[in-house]
Amino acid sequence: MSVITVNKENFQKEVIESDRPVLVDFWASWCGPCRMVSPIVDEIAEEHPEIKVCKVNVDEEAELASQFGVMSIPSLFVIKEGKVTNQSVGALPKNQILELL
Repeated sequence: MSVITVNKENFQKEVIESDRPVLVDFWASWCGPCRMVSPIVDEIAEEHPEIKVCKVNVDEEAELASQFGVMSIPSLFVIKEGKVTNQSVGALPKNQILELL
């Protein structure tokens, strides 16, 4: 599966109402650690079709970032059945991101 870009218009449908666990990556283009995590998140999307992977650009979607209390990026959230079940802040290696799931 490919990564889905999420905004406030499609967040409810893509994340909250998803029938699969969702990994949400809050990021920004100017953030160095975000650029390190981004290819890993893309890999996870390709290798794990049982997981929906979404990205939220915090500069474009400040309201969503605020709703989740995102203060530092990258912030990764795991959402299952509409509820946050895990989260982390900062760049992580692939194995640690997979452990969140």
